[in-house]
Amino acid sequence: MEKLSLRTNATELTLSTRGATVLGWNLKTAAGQFPLLRPARHDGDGAPDETSACPLVPYGNRIGGNAFAFADRDYLLTPNTGDRYRLHGDGWLSDWSIEAATRNSATLALVHRADAAAPWDYLARQTVALENRRLTVTLSVENMGNTALPFGLGWHPYFPLTSRTRLTAPASSVWLESADHLPTEEVPLPADFDFRKAAPLPDRWINNGFEDWNGCARIDWPERGLTLTIDADPIFSRYVVYRPDTARDPAYVGNWFCFEPMTHTVNGFRMPGMGGLIPLRPGERLEGRISLEALVP
Repeated sequence: MEKLSLRTNATELTLSTRGATVLGWNLKTAAGQFPLLRPARHDGDGAPDETSACPLVPYGNRIGGNAFAFADRDYLLTPNTGDRYRLHGDGWLSDWSIEAATRNSATLALVHRADAAAPWDYLARQTVALENRRLTVTLSVENMGNTALPFGLGWHPYFPLTSRTRLTAPASSVWLESADHLPTEEVPLPADFDFRKAAPLPDRWINNGFEDWNGCARIDWPERGLTLTIDADPIFSRYVVYRPDTARDPAYVGNWFCFEPMTHTVNGFRMPGMGGLIPLRPGERLEGRISLEALVP
């Protein structure tokens, strides 16, 4: 594992080749540094879900039954964590290589080969770039296999959560969640899940996918006079909000949540139309950009 330090006059970021994970992104202010992402636990040497952010490739979240059918062929998957389903693809659990690095940007690459656990052969890249108070993440995946397969992308950041945090993220509907964390029914936005205007996160377990996102979101931390805007390419037309609780995760301390831009619906592999997943023929590529910028008075 190698760690890269990126910086501008306004922010600094630590990037790891283990999982292409961000281990911290901090804003420099007159009052000191403010974490714009949750600082990684154990100095970045812990589990992948203890980082500040990680890429989701060649898909995000879970695939029901660890199986899917595509082009008249059935594919079986093997779990890759303690979860019963293969979770978040391979990128976040793999060692990436450094293709390029400067003072304020870096490109990491991953060549993943198909095996008995998962059918995807692919080349993934993640470029992380800082400009003043802006962080831009560009993700891509290219099908390196011999047959077409569905692909997706996502980004899984962990944000600080304060008592006055507000989220704005327009959507049209939300998926209800089953006991095994798969979507069950798409419903109109309930009042406490309506983030079309700035709203607090419900103080309870949240692990839901939202549809028809316009790619624009913002997180407000009023007590710190700070706002973070999110601007994603149209390919990221969905998002997932995740907030655990101590009943399901005894280690959860309640001071973070996830807002995950996604190109596809959770478990889209098992839905009509593949839920936004993109079939890529050999040599074809999927790419998207997500930009985050801290706004201060």
